[in-house]
Formats: sequence, C-alpha cells, structure tokens
Amino acid sequence: MSGPQLFYVYTVVESGAATPDTREIGGLSGSGVTVVDDGVLAAVAEPVDPAEYGETALPRRLEDLDRLTHLARTHHQVVAAVGGSVTTVPLRLATVCRGEEGVLRLLAEGRERLSHALARVAGAEEWGVKLYSADSAPAATTAPAPDRPGTAAGPPEGGTGAGSGRDYLRRRLGDRRRREERAGLAAATAEQLHRQLAARASGSVLHAPQQAQLSGSPDTNVLNAAYLVPRDARQAFLDTVPGPADLPSGLRREITGPWVPYSFTQAAADDPHGQER
Repeated sequence: MSGPQLFYVYTVVESGAATPDTREIGGLSGSGVTVVDDGVLAAVAEPVDPAEYGETALPRRLEDLDRLTHLARTHHQVVAAVGGSVTTVPLRLATVCRGEEGVLRLLAEGRERLSHALARVAGAEEWGVKLYSADSAPAATTAPAPDRPGTAAGPPEGGTGAGSGRDYLRRRLGDRRRREERAGLAAATAEQLHRQLAARASGSVLHAPQQAQLSGSPDTNVLNAAYLVPRDARQAFLDTVPGPADLPSGLRREITGPWVPYSFTQAAADDPHGQER
C-alpha cells in the first residue's frame, strides 16, 4: 500500500458482539476484515489501498460500472455474513476512513444514531413484499384509417361506415374502462395488503414502485414495501401474505428475505460529514 492507511468500513455492531471469524470474511482484498472497537460500538472494516480507495481514486471507481458492481456485491456479502449472527447497522457504500483513528471518530460522532438503530432492529429481520398488476387488456380491433389532407377517415377494415366507427370507439372506451377498473382494484389490494402486513411488523417502509427496467417484469409494480419483522414473529407475518390463488386475477406477489434490515437503518448509516474521514 502507498500513502496513509485507509479503512473501508462495512457495518457497525455493539462492542463485544460475537461476530463471525473475520478472517473468513474475504472483503475487497480477500485478506479478511477486522473489527475496530471503541468500547461502546465496533466497526467491521478492512484496510484498503489508498491508490484504489483514496479521495482521488474512489470517485473513479464509483463511475466504473464493473468495479462498482464488485464493490456493491462485496459490501453486501460482508454485511450479510456479519448480520447472519449479530445485530448490525450497514454503513453506506464506499465509507472510507483514514486509519483506525478515523474509524473511531466515525463511531464516536455517530454513537447516538447508530446505537438507536441497533436497538430498533435488534432481534428483527427485513422482508420485502411486492405486488404486480398485469396490464393484459385486449387490444381494440383495427382503428379507422387516419385523416389525410383531402380524404375522409375510413371505417375499420370490413366495416360499413359510421356504425363501424362507433363500434370501434365503444370498444376503445370499454378497454380503457377495464384498464381503469383493474388499476383501481390493484391499488386497493396493495393498500389493504400493506395495512395487514404492517400490523404484523414492528416497522414498515414504502419504497417507490420499481420501473420495468429494474424489476425485469413487464407487469406494473403497485406495491414495493419493506417490513421489519421480529424473528419470533416471522411465521405469523408470512402467513399473512396471501397465496397466489388468494389474489384477484391479474395480480401476483413476490416475497424476498430475510435480509439485514437496510431499509430501517439507512438514516443512521448516513455519515453527514462525507465519505472519507
């Protein structure tokens, strides 16, 4: 390594928490992570090369999609390895400190919010529930030919004039009405499902609906929620999620988890003083 030592900080636990063997958690360098403990809180961190993670190099790394993907995947793997056995608050991606002193400053300055977050998520896990609506309205039959200068709009192919044009418009209006009814039913189902699940959880977060590019689904995402569920209430929560046959036609749900509760520790994990300390 060159320059002053830097530490990449993954996540925070209570001081003395029984974390898994850090030598078996590869981290970014593959040489294992370490624990920096201030007597109240402890950070799971890893020494990294300033040439790769310093103030000048880190922004370039974050702009490179392949390197960013590797960083995000490794960050999650370390957090998941720690969170599988102890309560933890994941820090945001690319939190870098100057030496152990910088890590200790991060813990000291964030002690109140980090301790509060640890207490909030103790004994709980995050579950994600999504609800999708399929937009499968049948397309209207061939539309009348568009107007062109000097010509009149014709009826649908095989039609007989004004009557066929009115039939076409009625079909279009009927299709639109059915789409609106399905959208209303999907929204009402999503609202009811969220209320039921939130009642079984100790916390809930409504995320913005995912666009098709992110979800990988052609269906419309009408519910994208995270729930903080005590581990001893897991089964009661999962039993509240309706089965596929219990949902109205055209709706489907997706359940993911359990996860380290990222959605319920994000605010505490944000460092108001910037990425590198």
